[in-house]
Amino acid sequence: MTVQDAAEVEDLAGRIRPGFTLGVAAAAFQIEGALTADGRGPSSWDAFAEKPGAILDGHSPAIACDHYNRSEEDIALMRELGVDSYRFSLSWPRIQPAGKGPVNQQGLDFYDRLVDKLLNAGISPMVTLYHWDTPLPLEHDGGWLIRATAERFAEYAAAAAGRLGDRVAQWVTLNEPVSVALQGYALGVHAPGRRLLFDALPAAHHQLLGHGLAVQALRAAKVVGTIGVANMHSPVRPASKRLRDGLMAKAFDLILNRVYADPILLGRYPKPPLPVKPWFRALGKVPEKDLKTIHQPLDFYGVNYYYPAKVASGQGDGTTLTINSEVMAKLPFHLADFPEYETTGFGWPVAPEHLGFLLRELKDRYGESLPPLFITESGASFPEPEHATGPVHDPDRISYLASHLGQALRATAPGGIAHDVELLGYYVWTLLDNFEWAAGYSQRFGLVHVDFDTLERTPKDSFYWYQSLSRARRIRRDREL
Repeated sequence: MTVQDAAEVEDLAGRIRPGFTLGVAAAAFQIEGALTADGRGPSSWDAFAEKPGAILDGHSPAIACDHYNRSEEDIALMRELGVDSYRFSLSWPRIQPAGKGPVNQQGLDFYDRLVDKLLNAGISPMVTLYHWDTPLPLEHDGGWLIRATAERFAEYAAAAAGRLGDRVAQWVTLNEPVSVALQGYALGVHAPGRRLLFDALPAAHHQLLGHGLAVQALRAAKVVGTIGVANMHSPVRPASKRLRDGLMAKAFDLILNRVYADPILLGRYPKPPLPVKPWFRALGKVPEKDLKTIHQPLDFYGVNYYYPAKVASGQGDGTTLTINSEVMAKLPFHLADFPEYETTGFGWPVAPEHLGFLLRELKDRYGESLPPLFITESGASFPEPEHATGPVHDPDRISYLASHLGQALRATAPGGIAHDVELLGYYVWTLLDNFEWAAGYSQRFGLVHVDFDTLERTPKDSFYWYQSLSRARRIRRDREL
C-alpha cells in the first residue's frame, strides 16, 4: 500500500468506529536525550549503555532525538499528522533523581509544559509512568528484585499525579513489565544486565505490586484521567504436535503473557504444568495481600503487539526476540521461526492475523474481567538510510500498519472473531526513529526519519499515509454528523 491508495485508505477509515483513538507512542529514554540537564539523575539504562558491548556499535543515548529541547518541533509534527493522542512516558530519574525523597521541580516543569503544549495543539496526552528507566540509586539498592522499589514507585506516581493529574486523559502505570523482567533481569540483554533466568521472577512480582500501588496512588490523587497498564502480548504456538513442544509452549506462554496479565486481571498467578512447576517456585511464596493490591479495578488494558512466538523443546543458540543471550541457550526450549511470514528489520514475523487471534484469546481467558482495550503499541522497523537526501519511502511500514490496524478493526467488528472485545484505539510505535535500547540506532521504527548526526526530522511516506487515514476518518465522521 502507498500514500496514493486513496480507495484503500477510505475503506480503512470507514471501519474506524466513532470515538476510536488514533495515536502515536514514544518513550522518554529513547527520545529525550539531555541526560544530565536540569537536575535529571542517572538511570539504570544510563549505566547499562556505558558498559562496553552492551549497546550495538557503542551507540550512546546521550542525545537521542533531543526531544527535551525540540518538543515544540515534535508536537508540530504530531499536529500535522492529525493524531488524536500522544502516548509518552515520564522519566522517573528526571522527576525524582534518587528514586525517593525530594522531587525535582524542573523535571516536573518540563512535563507540565509538554502536557499544556499537547492540549493547545488538540492532542490528548496518555502518560506512561514507567518505561524502563529506573533511577540508578534504586537499582543499586536492588532494583525491582526488592519490595521497596514498588513502594518508591507509588510515591513517584503520587508526585506525578499531583502536578499533571488535572489534565492527563489516560494514565499507564507500567510499560511491558515482561521486558524488564525477562530481558533485563533474566537474560541480561537490557538494563540492568542481570542473568538470573527464573530467579528474576521477583522482578516481575515487584513491578506488578508497584502497578497496584501506583493505581491506588493515582486514585487517591483524584486524577481526572482513566487508568490502565500496558503489557506486551504474543500468542505462543508449539513448533509441532509433540508433547514436549506443547509443554514448553505452555511454559513460555506463562513467562511471556500470563504471569503478568493473570494477577492484574484475575488476582492470582497462573498454575504452571507440574513438570515445570519448580521454575516458578518464587511465585508460590507471594503474600495474598500483594495479589489483592495488584488486582486493582482498571479503566482500560493496553496491549503491545508485535509478533507471535513459536516454541520448540531442546536447547537453542540463544536467540531471543531482540538480541541473542548466552543464558537463553541454557534453557530446555528455544524460539523457532515462522518461515511462512516475511520479517521486519529485527527479524520479527509480520503476522497481523495473529493480532486477531490474540484478542480472541484474551477475551476467552479473562472474560468479563478484561477491561476495554487499547492497542498501545504496534509498529515495525525496516532498513532505511541513515541520512534522508529526499523522500523516505517505506512501503513495508505502510503495509504493516494498514494490515495490523485493519486486522484489529476487523476482529472486533460485529461478526469478527473478537467481536465481544471493546477496542478503544490504536497507537503506532513510534513517531520518531529513536534509540532502540540495546540495538542502538540500528532499528528505525519511526513515521519520521531522524538523522542522528544533524537531528533533522523528515516525515516518511508512512507519516503521510497515517495523515491521510486520519483526515479520511475525520471527513467521514463530519459527514455523518
